Amino acid sequence: MATRAAKTAVTEDVWSADELAAVRDRLLTEIEELQVDIARAEASLALGNSSEGAGDDPADAGAKTYEREREIALTLNARDLLAQNERAIARIDAGTYGVCESCQRPIGKERLQAFPRATLCVACKQREERR
Repeated sequence: MATRAAKTAVTEDVWSADELAAVRDRLLTEIEELQVDIARAEASLALGNSSEGAGDDPADAGAKTYEREREIALTLNARDLLAQNERAIARIDAGTYGVCESCQRPIGKERLQAFPRATLCVACKQREERR
């Protein structure tokens, strides 16, 4: 009976071709959405430069600066997520998806279903966060 449980635990972390295809589709959809968001934000930032002018009172200038910095931060975050998604797809293509980059053990389907861009197992991620 212990052998059966051990086999179940191992196969639980093995991804079928259909499961990997579903993850890949999800990541590709997110990539498309992120690319649209980034393009929109960059266009907004480009237009924001021309709307700034003389005559703004300090409060207006501060509000514009805050909004611009916020938009830049959101764009940088979207670019980071885009890179993580592309990296996850590359890991699927390389056959290393679901393997912890630190300890080389399986990451676990539950974790990857919740966060498909994960590159570390829970134990290694916790260790990294403590540093």
